[in-house]
Amino acid sequence: MENLLYISVFIVALAIVVFVFFVIRLLRSTQRTLDNVSNTLENLTRQMEGITVETTSLLNKTNKLADDIHEKSQILNTFVDRVKEIGDTIQEFNQSLQSVSREIVKGAQKNADKAAQAMQFGEVALGLWKKYKYVKNKHDQEV
Repeated sequence: MENLLYISVFIVALAIVVFVFFVIRLLRSTQRTLDNVSNTLENLTRQMEGITVETTSLLNKTNKLADDIHEKSQILNTFVDRVKEIGDTIQEFNQSLQSVSREIVKGAQKNADKAAQAMQFGEVALGLWKKYKYVKNKHDQEV
């Protein structure tokens, strides 16, 4: 019976050794996995730092670009306002010219009768002048 006790103790000791062997393998495997995870996290951290720097740079450039666009938009708005004012001035000038034209046409229509009479008087005067010249020439030739 004593042998049986030694054999049992040996089997328990062997089981403990096998158990410890597998626990050590498990712990080593877990250690490798944790090392890989640690390396991956370190790489990810470095990449995130690079991305953060690039993102900050991009954000600064975007802000500068937005400010530049805003300034140019203000200048363009001012230019468009000036062009509109010029257009309004030209339109007012055009309306003034049309008004003056209308007044001239009205005045010409009012004075059309007087102008016709003046032309008739001019024709009569021209006719008289020609007759006078003709008579004078005739008279000068006779003398």
